[in-house]
Amino acid sequence: MKMMDAIQYANKQREKNLDELKEFLALPTISTLSEHRADVQRGAEWVAEKLRGMGMENIAIMPTGDGAGQPLVYAEWLHASDAPTILVYGHLDVQPVDPLNEWLTNPFEPTIVGDWIYARGASDMKAQTLAVMKALEALLKTDSLRVNIKVIVEGEEEVGSPNFGAFLREYKEKLKCDVALNCDSQMASQDLPSIVYGLRGLCYFEIWVYGPAQDLHSGLFGGTIHNPAQVLCDLISGMHDAAGRVTLPHFYDEVRELSETERAELARLPITDEGWANAAGVSALWGEKNFSVVERAGARPTLEVNGLYAGFIGEGSKTVLPAKAMAKISTRLVPNQRPEKIKQQLEDYLRAHAPDTVRWTVEQFAAGEPVLLNRDSRYVRAAQDALQETFGVAPVFQLLGWSVPVTNSLNDELGVDVVVMGFGLADDGTHGPNEHFYLPNFYRGIESYIRFFQNCEEKK
Repeated sequence: MKMMDAIQYANKQREKNLDELKEFLALPTISTLSEHRADVQRGAEWVAEKLRGMGMENIAIMPTGDGAGQPLVYAEWLHASDAPTILVYGHLDVQPVDPLNEWLTNPFEPTIVGDWIYARGASDMKAQTLAVMKALEALLKTDSLRVNIKVIVEGEEEVGSPNFGAFLREYKEKLKCDVALNCDSQMASQDLPSIVYGLRGLCYFEIWVYGPAQDLHSGLFGGTIHNPAQVLCDLISGMHDAAGRVTLPHFYDEVRELSETERAELARLPITDEGWANAAGVSALWGEKNFSVVERAGARPTLEVNGLYAGFIGEGSKTVLPAKAMAKISTRLVPNQRPEKIKQQLEDYLRAHAPDTVRWTVEQFAAGEPVLLNRDSRYVRAAQDALQETFGVAPVFQLLGWSVPVTNSLNDELGVDVVVMGFGLADDGTHGPNEHFYLPNFYRGIESYIRFFQNCEEKK
């Protein structure tokens, strides 16, 4: 059977595949920092070289944003007549490594400890991008590929994919496909695979509160001038009630409620309050009442403070009454909520609660729609079977709390179903110090993708 030939090929290539993963992880492809622009370009060239070597065709490193954006790698293999075409999505860029002093190893010197490999981008998402590439390589090298493939590996996902939608629109005909596979995802646990069918959206804001024209002596003016930092703290404090609900007006009006079937499916996930608290490094959980931790993390909207700034924050003391204060606020949205309404709700809240002793402004930096995918497509069934065949257990359907705007872009711009199937874990430390990836699932991921591509051809 050709599929088994491909799986055997991949198994024989484990050492080589691990060496290439280390090479990939050693590239500091930090897309948000201009000093690493050349490294992102090198990462694109590395990916293009690997795609070329495995037998993909028409490989191109394509500029985005009229050259101002980060590069994107495209490749294709279109020799399977009367078979579906699958567009594979991955990204090669990574987050910054700060705070560097909290890393136990060099973030760009991949280090293996037991079954884990530590490096920036190990989980998000170089191991997963390479896993699907290695699955395609195994199929191509054994003449086993029976579907058409188009591959996109993006270079600016970690800065919100600002040029990806325009790229999809410009090359819509070139990217025409039957289904898209997004590998930027995670599993329920080390041995329980999952298929993600929903992702929360995102709105990100910066709020400034202004008081006096300049910082003032807090002894001279304290008690007579309304402190902008105090006002901002009061405003933020009022953005949640005692039950953990967000208090922005009409915030919950359009929230999609879970069905009993969905709640039962989510309850299958092996996630406990204790385990979640341990993963976060806290002694107790907090959140909206009457919902499980799984439901709070994937199916309920949130509002979080991501950063604060006011007055003197250096070493030692300086008694000032600050002239201004700032907070960075993000909201995670669930299906039916719309980003364009959230800014209005935030401004309505501030108008209702901010005192007339200060003035304020709100600037929106990012917005992304929530995603709800088709659980019943033939391609989802192909993924279910592939995961069960590889792991020996039926996968669970999962809602994830993070935002992956490209999933919406693929769905909306190309008009196709998207399958979200990846192999990271919730405690991989993505975006933080000591990011890592469970190597057994790098290899099982390769096998799962091999089976998925084969199943897509068979399940007509």
